[in-house]
Amino acid sequence: MTDKFKAIKALCPEAKFGVKNDEVVWDDKKIKQPTEKEINDKIAELQADYDALQYQRDRLIEYPSIQECIHAILDDDLTSLQAKRKLVKDKYPKPK
Repeated sequence: MTDKFKAIKALCPEAKFGVKNDEVVWDDKKIKQPTEKEINDKIAELQADYDALQYQRDRLIEYPSIQECIHAILDDDLTSLQAKRKLVKDKYPKPK
């Protein structure tokens, strides 16, 4: 889950602030503190971006290991390796 700190950092990367017990402590006199709505909107945006990449995290777990890839290259068995990769890609398709 995306938190308030990450959202504020995305909105105001140069700002000096902290978040304690979900309360923002704004220590920056030059940069205006974002509103709660701006923060919550950014949290929703960052969470949506994270969720959209779930297929990548799922694929990573099931893709052939580096060792399997090396053996496939050395054993001239790239067809088998590509077949394994395709199964994973088909199981976890990229969203459109």
